[in-house]
Amino acid sequence: MRVFLTGATGFIGSAIIPELLGAGHQVLGLTRSGAGAQALEAAGAQVHRGELLDLDSLREGASQADAVIHTAFDHDFSHFLANCEKDRNAIAALGDAIRGTSKPLIITSGTGLGDAGPGRLAQEDIYNADHPNPRKASEEAGAALSEAGVDVRVVRLPQVHDTVKQGLITPLVAITRERRVSAYVGDGANRWPAAHVLDVARLYRLALEQGQPGARYNAVAEEGIAAKQIAETLGAGLGVPVASLSAQEAAAHFGWLGMFVGLDMAASSAKTREQLGWTPTGPGLIADLERMDYSAT
Repeated sequence: MRVFLTGATGFIGSAIIPELLGAGHQVLGLTRSGAGAQALEAAGAQVHRGELLDLDSLREGASQADAVIHTAFDHDFSHFLANCEKDRNAIAALGDAIRGTSKPLIITSGTGLGDAGPGRLAQEDIYNADHPNPRKASEEAGAALSEAGVDVRVVRLPQVHDTVKQGLITPLVAITRERRVSAYVGDGANRWPAAHVLDVARLYRLALEQGQPGARYNAVAEEGIAAKQIAETLGAGLGVPVASLSAQEAAAHFGWLGMFVGLDMAASSAKTREQLGWTPTGPGLIADLERMDYSAT
């Protein structure tokens, strides 16, 4: 298949390209810059110039492909709500371009949208419309397209990592370096799910090749790593003390990240593994954090 890939030069998208090419697919990658175009060509992908706010460019790219994988997202969390709405509009545009066809559209969301309640693992077959995370706009856009007959599939992400980036933990490292203390909230028992970026890239390919319309897939290799263990690992890596903060103290300490740090976001991928035969093999989150070069971040 010829796959239109948004976010093609990003952390996850750049890992998806060799995964797709290795399986015999072609990749048409979205980029807005000359440097991005050069990177795509070097990776063996074709180039489509455009950006998330240029909805016509998204429609044009989708119309030229047999399938769409949408991983692009503006990660400026100081404008998180606006960026979630931007993603809603991008998904709607991509879906409009393939409406009336059998082309699959794979969109991206977060595992928290499958929240099953306190102490329970988030599940693929649950959609929590009351979840406070505004990223639900992505799944709302996907659901509207599904109702219109578009083949929409959702990949829900945990903390996606290697030894350079680790999802929300990357800005957590920056805060820890600035504050000179590695902090967690309360007893630090709240958990974050995780998966290595190469395992995640393989799941996107499997969702493309074997996924079903309307399905949601959790890209979860580790169901939940305790926040305290993450803080202790960062403290050791940065050579700073580790401390527990109250919820009130956390808001001032973590800034915008304070809305996430105390959440228990553990999630299951049992159904994903069963349905797609996905078996994560990459290193775990703590292993990658232990091997990270903290002098270079």
